[in-house]
Amino acid sequence: MFKSSITTIEQFKYILQQLPKEQYTAPCSVLSDATIGQHTRHIIELYLCLINGYECATVSYDKRERDQRIETDIAFAIAQLEFIQANLEKPNKTIQMGYELNGEENQLVSNYYREVMYNLEHAIHHHALIKIGIEHFSNLELPESFGVAPSTIAYRKACVQ
Repeated sequence: MFKSSITTIEQFKYILQQLPKEQYTAPCSVLSDATIGQHTRHIIELYLCLINGYECATVSYDKRERDQRIETDIAFAIAQLEFIQANLEKPNKTIQMGYELNGEENQLVSNYYREVMYNLEHAIHHHALIKIGIEHFSNLELPESFGVAPSTIAYRKACVQ
């Protein structure tokens, strides 16, 4: 789980390093005028929220810190991804998850490993959207696996055999 997360983040860093700033920050019509940077910020902030909430064992993705620099500064975004890679692997433990639904605060019990898996799947989902944005703006060569769930990759390999 940690290896897959770190590998997925490494692939994302490589792609971001090749992306021109103007494409990172430009509204994209096929993404409802969101930017690649905004999707990147969203991925990073959820991971940071989980890592920062680990010690007190309380996490609320709804109340995460939002840092506009992530969506405008590729180098800063990459530095945040490196921080995530360096700090993600921790022992499993119970986590209280807070969320707001219909104006009410709610709590549910989860655990760190489950939330790491959630963040991995969430990141891959947004990578698929980012892939659409990159393909809209450029013909940058992207890895075939970018934005594809590991289970889908395994399924495709099984179908070929």
